[in-house]
Amino acid sequence: MLIDQYYNKDDDQVTFTRQQSSDFAKQIAGDFNPLHDLDSKRFCVPGDLLFAMVLAQYGASKQMHFTFSSMVTDEVRLLLPEECALLTLNGSNDREYLTVKQSGDKSTNATLIDNLVSSYVRFSGQAFPHILIPLMEQQGVMINPARPLVMYQSMLINLQRFDLVEIELQFDQEKTRFDCNDKRGNICLAFNLIAHGQIIGHGEKHMVVSGLKPFEKDAVDGIIAEYNQWKKDYQG
Repeated sequence: MLIDQYYNKDDDQVTFTRQQSSDFAKQIAGDFNPLHDLDSKRFCVPGDLLFAMVLAQYGASKQMHFTFSSMVTDEVRLLLPEECALLTLNGSNDREYLTVKQSGDKSTNATLIDNLVSSYVRFSGQAFPHILIPLMEQQGVMINPARPLVMYQSMLINLQRFDLVEIELQFDQEKTRFDCNDKRGNICLAFNLIAHGQIIGHGEKHMVVSGLKPFEKDAVDGIIAEYNQWKKDYQG
């Protein structure tokens, strides 16, 4: 499958190296968040890579809800539970990192899973700055340039059918929302799943942002410029 090279499986345990995680973020998701850089002191495995790994291991269900409890690092060894309606992925340190609630029919079709994963992670990884910055500007707030904190909280997908495997993702601006309360905000990015011109499902990505400040255009332009420079430096 698409993501097989981005994680390591040993019996019922899964690990991720920094190289695998960074390559997935940058090459598959187009995500240049410095948290996924090889030398980052706050390094963590992309949540989208955890999502992709779960689908590769368990298949895609018609209803799936992922909740991210803790950040996974390259030192974490995740234990894969037996197939069930509520998957709980703990580390060998007994800490909970991810839960997946799944229901409805299931598909292990590799093409469907690869297309679903690649479409979703490209959308998710590139939400900053193209979607998140305009949302924040509407609320008159911005992330703190000195310590940006955007936490991937949860995501859900509802698929209506499995027979159409050429899946694409379409951003749903109308259902997307940003609820801001002082220095903290909750973001819901909504999307539709399209195949052969038909809507065959929908989903949402939920994030929490904290340390918000009043919006300053010059500062935001600087954040975007710095992000684009990281991308340019990586691409050479």
